[in-house]
Amino acid sequence: MLHESPIIELGGFNIDLSVIIMLFVTCAIVFGLAFAATRNLSVDNPSKLQNFMEWVVEFVQGLITSTMDLKKGKPFLSLGMTLIMFIFVGNMLGLPFGIVTDFDNTQSAQVFGHQIIPVKEALEQAQAAHPGEPAHVGVSWWKSPTADAGVSIGLALMIFVLVHFLGMFRNTKAYFKHYLQPFPFFLPINLIEQFSKLLTHGMRLFGNIFAGEVLISVLLKLTAIGVGGWIASVLGLIVWQGFSIFVGSIQAFVFTILTFVYISQAIDTHEEEH
Repeated sequence: MLHESPIIELGGFNIDLSVIIMLFVTCAIVFGLAFAATRNLSVDNPSKLQNFMEWVVEFVQGLITSTMDLKKGKPFLSLGMTLIMFIFVGNMLGLPFGIVTDFDNTQSAQVFGHQIIPVKEALEQAQAAHPGEPAHVGVSWWKSPTADAGVSIGLALMIFVLVHFLGMFRNTKAYFKHYLQPFPFFLPINLIEQFSKLLTHGMRLFGNIFAGEVLISVLLKLTAIGVGGWIASVLGLIVWQGFSIFVGSIQAFVFTILTFVYISQAIDTHEEEH
């Protein structure tokens, strides 16, 4: 069975409802963890969640000090904590289970009065290829939001705008000067470098998480083979789930530390001499 995304047209835009849902779920989990960890702060008898949050603070501070002076990087501590927790939780959501609903050619594939575009197209193609036969299409509602290119590139774009805003307004002269270094004719190359950072920053996260979810779906399909397929699927899922936790953690770390590297390059590496 095909698994499509619940994409509807709203205001002239194609909206993936599963991504919207998973973004809200990720935000709720991160907010809930932060709220629970800081609700009853204690110096003498801290809770396990408070100890965990303090560890996150120290970890992010370590990332900052590895890329720039802590005094300059301290204002970005909250940004780093938000990024690493949001991305880690988002990466993990698609691992434990999935929620799929089934539509066939006897149903109207609509949500809140809006047609689910990929389902309609898939059913029409199936009916055209096999007239008179039943057609089924599965809609996936639960997945990692970072497995969507729009989310990953959106996060990278947010950092891209922040970095260049900081460079232009906190380190103006040196920021613009470095585009002409080492020689003025390097300007096009330096501009391409900046935009390539945007793409690699987001696509690295998207590619790793999306590939992991694709492999999970492939392993699940092995169950259709028989007993041997079930055994291979279960063993493969156990191994891959563990490895995916490692990959998801690494990608949250890489995205966050690259954020601090880019900020450092904008406000510190090319900083004006006084």
